[in-house]
Amino acid sequence: MLSYLHNLHVKNPLWLSVSEAAKLGGVTDKTIRRALKAEHDGLKFKISKNRYQIELSSLLIYLHRNTKLKNKLSDFGLGQYWPPEKER
Repeated sequence: MLSYLHNLHVKNPLWLSVSEAAKLGGVTDKTIRRALKAEHDGLKFKISKNRYQIELSSLLIYLHRNTKLKNKLSDFGLGQYWPPEKER
């Protein structure tokens, strides 16, 4: 679904803290930190002032990788606001 994001080069990517990424995804901070430690998950990040900064597009790809995380994104994260109630 979001495979086009893999090859997309974003000029000014949006960087999120661990807590911001967790809130947007509808998951816990621990889930995001676990994904950062697992190198095969593909979350793009940088460390700035001893804090992780996670790229938004890689977060979305990660959250769409399995059904459980995708459902959490839809029910508790950013996805709960879209589509509007009248379109559901």
